[in-house]
Amino acid sequence: MLYSLASGENAFVAPDASQMLSAAGRNFVGGLLHHAAAGCVFSNPTINGYKRLRPNSLAPHRANWATENRGAMIRVIGRPTDPGTHLENRIGEPSANPYLYLAANLIAGMDGIEKALDPGPLTIDPYADTDRAILPRSLMDAVSALKTSALFREKMGRDFIDYIVALKEFEISRFLAHVTDWEHREYFEMF
Repeated sequence: MLYSLASGENAFVAPDASQMLSAAGRNFVGGLLHHAAAGCVFSNPTINGYKRLRPNSLAPHRANWATENRGAMIRVIGRPTDPGTHLENRIGEPSANPYLYLAANLIAGMDGIEKALDPGPLTIDPYADTDRAILPRSLMDAVSALKTSALFREKMGRDFIDYIVALKEFEISRFLAHVTDWEHREYFEMF
């Protein structure tokens, strides 16, 4: 939840029953969706973290949002005008650093509010929603998105982002150099 400094109330609560979220809440979701690819380095920092981001896995596959649906990236929990309305970003894996994950979410969400980013309509079926961007399929894709993110470079610092990118690129190079059991089984007898 995001609280209003003026009123102390939940800033995501819709003013009436015609909307699921307030304008600020919608814009916050818009920022999360807009910066989802670059933010994946913080929410899914490992090679394995991307193996669950597949259709019909009860994990998100695309940058979309829905109410009470675990297949969407952003799950809105609550009802219109409910003071307990909040968002659940379902993209993260358990090995994510909670401080970096939270920071990336706040940075992306606040950028959405500042730029009035529209999240588009709520998704009915997150896996059939082909109009939304597919989330990074690998740590390599996420690192590429983070490299070019002006927002995260500005808010987290160029040196920090360069350090994270270099660290992750080294991790990826070690992964790519590793010979797996599959490769042994597939090629050993043949060649």
